[in-house]
Amino acid sequence: MLATPAMAQDHSAHDHSAHQPAPAPTPMDHTQHTMPMVDKSAPGAAPESAVPARALEGPLHAADAIWGADAMAPSREENRRMHGEMTTGMVLVERLEARIPAEGGEDGWLWDAQAWYGGDIDKFVLKTEGEGEIGGSVEDAEVQALWSHAIGPFFDLQAGARLDIEPETRSHLALGIQGLAPYMFHVDAAAFLSDRGDLTARFKGEYDQKITQSLILQPRVELEASAQDIPERGIGAGLTKIEPGLRLRYEIVREFAPYVGVEYEAKLGETADITRAAGEDPTGWKFLLGVRAWF
Repeated sequence: MLATPAMAQDHSAHDHSAHQPAPAPTPMDHTQHTMPMVDKSAPGAAPESAVPARALEGPLHAADAIWGADAMAPSREENRRMHGEMTTGMVLVERLEARIPAEGGEDGWLWDAQAWYGGDIDKFVLKTEGEGEIGGSVEDAEVQALWSHAIGPFFDLQAGARLDIEPETRSHLALGIQGLAPYMFHVDAAAFLSDRGDLTARFKGEYDQKITQSLILQPRVELEASAQDIPERGIGAGLTKIEPGLRLRYEIVREFAPYVGVEYEAKLGETADITRAAGEDPTGWKFLLGVRAWF
């Protein structure tokens, strides 16, 4: 069929604009959706600790609104028991070492250990330490039985009894703190009141500096003091002794680490005078060879 002029005219009259591709959409401006910055220092601004009133609406536990308080109570109690009241125990042999004087004299040995059992808040702690001559008798030995109560995230208050076994039997009341000071310093400080009225104190501080994951350098210092003279122990009033030292240990496994080290021991004040009067040197260096272990 041939197209007539009228048909051609009608065809040309069609509006082809409807068949043109749609224009690309204009990108959305997302800048309007950003959270406004609030200047907390502006006058009248709510503090960071402010809690919206709606946060305190509804049940104390959201799950109660779905399952009911009676159904959720046993689950919460089990969760608290498993994660908040776990009892744990540990035995730590902090120092078990041979001590060799740098300037001659008798070689000695020393132990310093503690064990505990309990929860995060309260636990029973047993401490013991002492020293003697290699191949000879024990010269000093003591045991402490303590109740330890958490007084913060990093410190425990400890109270109990201390019993000296050598050089003579003597009992003490003990009160102290133990924990982790800022910058990861381990601190153990205590005061002791003996059954004879003698008041003494002891401070221990140490820091573990990791050289590698297994090699650890530990600076350590121990101080002792007495409120009065204790002639039978060769102790004078004031600061009586200081022992700074360095130990370098290698953790074969986390639970077992042999070490070498050096320590300087100095008796101070009146205690040093008593030591000199007895014909002994109140100061001296010692080389150390020992092991640290826990389980």
